Amino acid sequence: MIDVPLSVLDLAPVAAGTTAGQALRHTTELARRTEELGYQRFWVAEHHNMPAIASSAPPVVIAHLAAATSTIRVGSGGVMLPNHAPLVVAEQFGTLEALHPGRIDLGIGRAPGTDQVTALALRRTMDGLSAENFPQELADLVNYFTGERPGPITASPGKGDMPAVWLLGSSGFSAQLAGMLGLPFSFAHHFSSTNTLPALALYRQHFRPSQWLKEPYAMVAVNAICADTDEQAQWLAGPAGLSFLKLRSGRPEPLATPEEAAAYPYTEIERQFTRDRMHGQAMGSPETVRRQLSALLEQTQADELMLTAMVYDIEARVRSFELIAEHVAGGLRREH
Repeated sequence: MIDVPLSVLDLAPVAAGTTAGQALRHTTELARRTEELGYQRFWVAEHHNMPAIASSAPPVVIAHLAAATSTIRVGSGGVMLPNHAPLVVAEQFGTLEALHPGRIDLGIGRAPGTDQVTALALRRTMDGLSAENFPQELADLVNYFTGERPGPITASPGKGDMPAVWLLGSSGFSAQLAGMLGLPFSFAHHFSSTNTLPALALYRQHFRPSQWLKEPYAMVAVNAICADTDEQAQWLAGPAGLSFLKLRSGRPEPLATPEEAAAYPYTEIERQFTRDRMHGQAMGSPETVRRQLSALLEQTQADELMLTAMVYDIEARVRSFELIAEHVAGGLRREH
């Protein structure tokens, strides 16, 4: 058995009645504290047109977080490549790697990270909305870092300053591509739990050794909210479920308070939707979270777990990661 490292995915949640600036300051506070607690990496994710999330510009946030910390790896979970020219991403993350060598992760996704109208505003063209050019865009991006295919354009910074590149996914496409390219793979179990095991199987089945990896390396992202009791953790989880429900119904809003989430007049269909959303996640006391994360590890044989907690109050969010580091992490192991 081997110990499994834990990492953090933070979406810089904007709580109702607060500002994006406050959300980003809270994310910085969390990055510093999770570094002290020994977490492996701290990622932020690209989202657009979502009032509850302040991480719309990952390279900017990563630069700030990397400067505010000293040892934890900092990166994107992820940058949605079809929204950007590969050269721009190479220059941005080449700059980050040049400034903070050996600490930057570039997690790449192919989804828009938003609705189709906003994606069109980002890309300014209908071309690429299907993400069918993603494999070529990814190849171009990697080449800007490595310079293996000489061309008329040199990314500077970029060439020679390559961060650790990951592929992210919530289905089988990126899993297969990550395997074929020999890249590490991170799966979004936190919002696509029914696809987790099939995608990981595809990744491992298609894996080919590369200059970056000799063996598959799979990370699983999971919602994890820990409190002193199961009841308190469920109370803290209420706003995240309501936020996702409103997002999926086309009514995105800042993150509600736990009191507002508890008082919301759910229909039975909506209540079942939020229950399904939390299926297979980790919510509860340290003992409960340890049991749930251990079960996830047994199912997935993940090499690493990335924990995310959309919690209204920053003190409760920090406390959740403290409880997991102090009472859960040491007991999380998987087979060789």
